[in-house]
Amino acid sequence: MSRFEESIIEGRNEVIEAFRSGKTIDRLFILDGAVDGPIQTIKREAKKHGVRIDFVDRKRLDTVSVTGKHQGVIAYTAAYEYAEVEDIIRNAEEKNEDLFVFILDGIVDPHNLGAIIRTANMAGAHGVIIPKNRAVGLTATVAKASAGALNYTPVARVTNLKNTVEDLKKRGVWFACADMDGKTVFEQDLKGPVGIVIGSEGDGVSRLLKEKCDFIVSIPTRGDIDSLNASVAAGVLAFEVVRQRYC
Repeated sequence: MSRFEESIIEGRNEVIEAFRSGKTIDRLFILDGAVDGPIQTIKREAKKHGVRIDFVDRKRLDTVSVTGKHQGVIAYTAAYEYAEVEDIIRNAEEKNEDLFVFILDGIVDPHNLGAIIRTANMAGAHGVIIPKNRAVGLTATVAKASAGALNYTPVARVTNLKNTVEDLKKRGVWFACADMDGKTVFEQDLKGPVGIVIGSEGDGVSRLLKEKCDFIVSIPTRGDIDSLNASVAAGVLAFEVVRQRYC
């Protein structure tokens, strides 16, 4: 994957030019209530490129701003180039291996995302798929937390995870959704083409996405709290796939 310098772009004309020059915008903050011509242009460009807009108050923009001249608009560019889902599939084909992929539903903590990408690489997963909305992107913090794994493990960002799962199921991939109410993962067959679906830190996997999965898996625990950290859960499930495939 190609690495970029993550940067903050401030100002209406600057953000418009960033879109038109092909820069990958990861996050976009716009002053709530702003409706003038340049703002409408930015909104159209964001919609065209599938970038989520967060409408925030001026205090939030002033806090984030580096220059103090944001003009009601601040954009963050990605630290790494996103892959396509086809790149992940090709990665498995070139290695002559059954596809092993992570689907991450709404991970917002960059340290968790980076740790999962690192785990995915160590477990031999062929890639990670994240949503464009309601989730952290490939920021510099994510890159650092991945400990270099982003240089080797492709990460694709898609508009609709449910549709992506449906498309991959047509290619013969089986999907296991991590959920506390599922059957113990150690009793499930995770051999063959498989996708592991991990939910957000607070809400877990969304209902519609969970319904698209082939089976629900849980991790047996003996503690007093009700769930594992998302990256820890991903690690346990990832290496159960490794155990079943290679041990």
